[in-house]
Amino acid sequence: MFPRLRSLWSDTITPMLRRPPVLQIAALCHRQSSRGTELLLITSSNGRWIIPKGWPIDGMSDSQAAAQEAWEEGGVRPAHMATEPLDTILTTKTYNSGLTVPCKTKIYDLPVSEVLTDYPEKHRRDRVWVSPETAADMVADDALKPVLRHFQSRSKQDHHSKTRDRDLAPMSSCEKAT
Repeated sequence: MFPRLRSLWSDTITPMLRRPPVLQIAALCHRQSSRGTELLLITSSNGRWIIPKGWPIDGMSDSQAAAQEAWEEGGVRPAHMATEPLDTILTTKTYNSGLTVPCKTKIYDLPVSEVLTDYPEKHRRDRVWVSPETAADMVADDALKPVLRHFQSRSKQDHHSKTRDRDLAPMSSCEKAT
């Protein structure tokens, strides 16, 4: 009888209790500075370092919702916004009640054109600009760490290919030596 009960639990009851992952939308905000590529981290409501993220917003595409979260939580405006996610990670969402549920997070690439000092959640969050490697070390979410580290190597490759393209491109009349 005991194996039959175990089978009933694992084959019937457990699948009914499982829920599909909830969906969140995130923005990987970045800029170039004299120190190289910098990523924006903000504090969560629990004080952990995260990237701006939130729930899908009715009437907005996921990429628009990511830009909205970046503005509200981090005080940044995008130079442009990707329409497809840079990456999607599976992690867990822990509510203030302690309930933990699976969470699928779509991460959108957001190059920053403007950093503002006054924004909606300024008094609720801290923000910091750090290198991709430092960002990966600061976040607690193990699924996010490789995304941040990969962004560092990708941004270096992008920089090298842009430099190579610039070196191979014909000079404009403004750049030509006299």
